Amino acid sequence: MVHKEEDGVFIHPLSDVHTAQIGSGTRIWQFCVVLEGASIGQNVNICSHCFIENDVSIGDDVTVKNGVRLYDGLTLEDRVFVGPNVTFTNDKTPRSKEYPEAFLKTRVGVGASIGGGATILPGLTIGAGAMIGAGAVVTRDVPEGSVVTGNPARQRPGTRA
Repeated sequence: MVHKEEDGVFIHPLSDVHTAQIGSGTRIWQFCVVLEGASIGQNVNICSHCFIENDVSIGDDVTVKNGVRLYDGLTLEDRVFVGPNVTFTNDKTPRSKEYPEAFLKTRVGVGASIGGGATILPGLTIGAGAMIGAGAVVTRDVPEGSVVTGNPARQRPGTRA
């Protein structure tokens, strides 16, 4: 496996990275596309087959597993884990060739974890330390430290992340 290394950043040669805003120790694996305006912190691991748009901010020590798309308006704070094939959305009423004036903002708090295959609707806040179960469909804000599962995702009584 061959890697390109610049300033402590590893970029697989089969990825297409256009941003210069990448922190030291970050790894971006094969078949990823990262657009020019994206900001990626230190010690981040972006696994293969990921797509990151312009208005995306990723904190330090974040893991983004395979097959994740990070669309405009998304902030992942420090130490967030995003499982494989998680879907983030940024438009509540999408139509082909019709774009909102601004995309809704979604924030995932420090240390939150999102299980594989979960879907996160736009404009939500996932609180620090929250745990989103695999396959959950998150339709409303998730309180700090809570565990949510199901479709629609609901907080599990007596559970803490």
